[in-house]
Amino acid sequence: MDVFMHSIYDWFLRHRFAVDFILMAVLWLALAPFSMVTSVYDGNYASSWLTVLFATALVFPLAWRRTRTVMAGCIIAAVAILQWALFVQPMPADIAVPVIVYALAAFGPRWASLGGLGLAMIGSIMLVSRFFYDLTSRSVADLPYGVVTVIAVWVLVLFSWTAGDLTRTKRLRQQALSDRAHRLEIEAQHERELAASDERAHIAREMHDIVAHSLSVIITQADGARYAAVANPEIAPETLATIAQTGRSSLQEMRRLLGVLRGDAEASTRPLPGLIDLDELLLGIRAAGLPVTVEVKGGARRLLPPGAELTAYRVVQEGLTNTMKHAGPNAEASVTLDWTARGLDVSVRDNGRGATASYSEKGSGALSGPDGGNGLRGMTERVKLYDGTLHTGPLPGGGFGITASIPYTEN
Repeated sequence: MDVFMHSIYDWFLRHRFAVDFILMAVLWLALAPFSMVTSVYDGNYASSWLTVLFATALVFPLAWRRTRTVMAGCIIAAVAILQWALFVQPMPADIAVPVIVYALAAFGPRWASLGGLGLAMIGSIMLVSRFFYDLTSRSVADLPYGVVTVIAVWVLVLFSWTAGDLTRTKRLRQQALSDRAHRLEIEAQHERELAASDERAHIAREMHDIVAHSLSVIITQADGARYAAVANPEIAPETLATIAQTGRSSLQEMRRLLGVLRGDAEASTRPLPGLIDLDELLLGIRAAGLPVTVEVKGGARRLLPPGAELTAYRVVQEGLTNTMKHAGPNAEASVTLDWTARGLDVSVRDNGRGATASYSEKGSGALSGPDGGNGLRGMTERVKLYDGTLHTGPLPGGGFGITASIPYTEN
């Protein structure tokens, strides 16, 4: 039942002119013949058709009382003044005057609302003075009746205007609530889009870090084994073992990531890689043929924000992966963890070909090549999440360096 009534209400709102036109036609059919009969009953046969004409002119503009409120008000005001000037007797169709006063207060601009009220108040005095009681006469007996009649008409006009003004206030309040709800919906949609974009970026970073690192190790091992096996066939089993271990580790991380995306509670509570896992990471890198040295500097290790250790781990992983891909043969890498008073500084450097071969300096040192620097971009996004900074670029003596600074507490 509520849905049906709501549908009818919506139809009325969408077809305001049609509804008002039907109501105007019904009002005209009720008032115009009655006005004509009243004139005939009073013996004014000649003015009966003039009465119908004025009744039509007064009622017909009400079809635009909501869509063209000011125009309808001006027409009715002009007809009422003409009725007064031509001495056309008051008729039932004059009810259009308080109706249009209501419409101006409810749907018209503020100046039209107040103007319509003022004209109706003045018109009430003119109407009573001409057709009922001569308020300017010297007859003291007529004066009280005239004043009472004027007050009665004023009460009707003020009641119509007040009802219209209350309707306007209610409509504006509903419109403000609707606009606010619309703005909140837009903001909520924008927040959902931002959250989805952040989640996509997070997934892309994780996928890149997992896949790029494992494939780089596997490709490096496979290429090295292909040439080394010619001179030393016994190296093949060791290389295949490293490839298998790297693949299993990456598959495990990929399963964890997919489990989180599926909402797997066990996967979401599984510990993420952190600084404690660097030894295992470096072991795989060294097994892939890249010599790596590690240096820990500074004071005692302090607590990083939640998730920051994963960022530090990914910085080391991405830096060493880029070294394997771009530094060339006989390159060496170094990893430095510096626990400063402000936070943790993670540095990954190599002495390979670096910028002369595979790097081009774009902003903060983006990589050129097919991946378009997605790894460095992902590292920058990760570090910024913790109010940190990332600096990348070629080193003065050759090679390439990555330095990430992660503060202990977020601002």
